[in-house]
Amino acid sequence: MKAIIEKANVLIESLPFIKKFFGKTFVIKYGGAAMVDEDLKQAFAQDVVLLNFIGIKPVIVHGGGPKINKVMEQMGKKPTFIHGQRFTDRETIDIVEMVLGGLINKQIVSLINSHGGRSIGLSGKDGNLIKARKKIIKKLSPETGTPEIIDLGLVGEVEKVDPRILFSMERDGFIPVIAPISAGNNETLNINADYVAGAVASALKAEKLMLLTDVEGVRDKKGNLLPSLSIKKIRALISNGAIAGGMLPKVQACQSALEDGVKKAHIIDGRIPHALLLEIFTEKGIGTEIVK
Repeated sequence: MKAIIEKANVLIESLPFIKKFFGKTFVIKYGGAAMVDEDLKQAFAQDVVLLNFIGIKPVIVHGGGPKINKVMEQMGKKPTFIHGQRFTDRETIDIVEMVLGGLINKQIVSLINSHGGRSIGLSGKDGNLIKARKKIIKKLSPETGTPEIIDLGLVGEVEKVDPRILFSMERDGFIPVIAPISAGNNETLNINADYVAGAVASALKAEKLMLLTDVEGVRDKKGNLLPSLSIKKIRALISNGAIAGGMLPKVQACQSALEDGVKKAHIIDGRIPHALLLEIFTEKGIGTEIVK
């Protein structure tokens, strides 16, 4: 009986959050171990379907870098990275579109549907959802001290999001699953999924932007987990080098979304089963919450 009562207490704890977030949009970046481990994949899909059934509108943006690497190697092509970003030539972009927009996207859609949801997969090309431009990176030349342009190939950055197709899907109860590829000047561009998730959240004026990662959250210079952060604190952590590498695009995406009207952003550990529910429906939550 004690265990049964405890379950009831968990449901009661979630009630204020269910009331608060009913009808709100959550943009969720899905990546890392949660996309690989079979049990975590099932738990993620269950979380998304539950959110949908209680009146929250989830929008999923997914990555897929490890799978792209694997397919490239199977096809005899070695992945190349420049400053942490994939160099994407014309042969590589075909593989990226095939893996992200085809294989991975439809696997996620099928997974959500298998748990009773109604999901539809699309890329940034569909409905002109994402307009992108080629990403330009400049770095000071050590020889001359002048800026030089680094060519990443067919890598893009979001220029504009047209959310009308997403509004249509949400209105009819469908869960959008977005692959981070788009068209720019009649060529396909590969875009960082964290930035896409942030831009989509901004366009939808989402209640929350949630990024699933393979770490517990954001840490300070001493390695302490930070349960809460402000934009001002983020700038300081970037300046002192505490936020760097793969965490940098995540916090930048959160920062941009918050400045564009998103209420809160969360960087959470996707290695924890039902991480989404634990962050949304418990007082303590998990990971790092970022506020303006």
